Amino acid sequence: MDRDFVYLNHAGTSWPKPDPVIKAVSQAMMSSPVEWPGEFQRAHEAACRFLGVRNTEQLILTPGCTSSLATALALVDIPYGSQVITSCWEHHALSGPLLRLRERNVTVRVLPPGELGLGVDLSRFEGLLSHGHTALVAITAACNVTGDLLPIYDIISIAQRFGVMVLIDAAQAIGWLDLQFDELGADFVAFGGHKALQAPLGIGGLYVSDSAHMKCGGATCELPAASGARGDESQHGKTRRPGPSYCDVGSVDLVALGGLQASFEWLRQTESQIRLATARKQTAQLRDTLAQFPCVHIHGHFCAEQRLPAIAFHAEGIKSAILAEQLSRHGVIVGSGLQCSPLSHQTLGTTQHGVVRLSVGIEQSDQDIATARKRLQIALTDLGLR
Repeated sequence: MDRDFVYLNHAGTSWPKPDPVIKAVSQAMMSSPVEWPGEFQRAHEAACRFLGVRNTEQLILTPGCTSSLATALALVDIPYGSQVITSCWEHHALSGPLLRLRERNVTVRVLPPGELGLGVDLSRFEGLLSHGHTALVAITAACNVTGDLLPIYDIISIAQRFGVMVLIDAAQAIGWLDLQFDELGADFVAFGGHKALQAPLGIGGLYVSDSAHMKCGGATCELPAASGARGDESQHGKTRRPGPSYCDVGSVDLVALGGLQASFEWLRQTESQIRLATARKQTAQLRDTLAQFPCVHIHGHFCAEQRLPAIAFHAEGIKSAILAEQLSRHGVIVGSGLQCSPLSHQTLGTTQHGVVRLSVGIEQSDQDIATARKRLQIALTDLGLR
């Protein structure tokens, strides 16, 4: 594809999509209604295999991560007057619905960052759990502003010791990290397909473990066990109700779902660790270029292994929108602003002007990175930042 720009906003949405994904979307557009049920079932089963979900009833397909989070928080059983714990790095898609739980007299505790202003304070987390009354821990796997990874395995393990449910927002991490949902140990995992998974917009999913406590029409319910019970079918004289259904999330976009299925096959061609290591090396090169400018401040973890391949930075006295526009004029497409994460920017101290976010994609070419480095130098120098 001939183009005179470098795309570095993959944390927003991946582009260009792989050829097999584009082909699958085109084919799905032309498929017959007679084929739709079978196509849905095959794609759903492919998603479960890729994501490590043995019982297909525990993974519901949704329009995206925002929808998945909203559905989980609307139906999870959070008693009146209880407590929910979250982090200071959350996307508004999670923090917004959490704050609205206050209308039900639910206390929302926001974990502060840990040492050096990074991650979360696990000691504080355990202390909050020890006080009791915590119904849910809702936390992101990776900050969508800086790309910093949160210690979700530690968080899940600690929460399990106290018998507290965990909801993971995997929007940024899925596709970069090999998350196997059954093994992860979380009660809920929400994800979208259009970022590192390489699928089109409009498709995502919500995983609900068989131990998650859900509300259905005001009554507490649990998902069917892996024995194969469905809906309101009875087992041994007991009626078991399902968790979220497609009545809760709406119709599935079969065209986007076809692209998601193709993306799973495409991603299987390379190990996730290799993809991530390559992108991290490329990100380090971009950071080296930015480090040449004393007025540029880079946010997030200094260790590449603790981040996804993204960089958040700001320049003293310059709005992020102006920086992004300058980079666009020089042929580098980036994200800018608050990235729908006001909590993160409050924590970083960047609420006034926001940040510019550069994010490398899967199979981004080394030529792209070399070109972007040259253009970064020119654009920032033109702004007088040298």
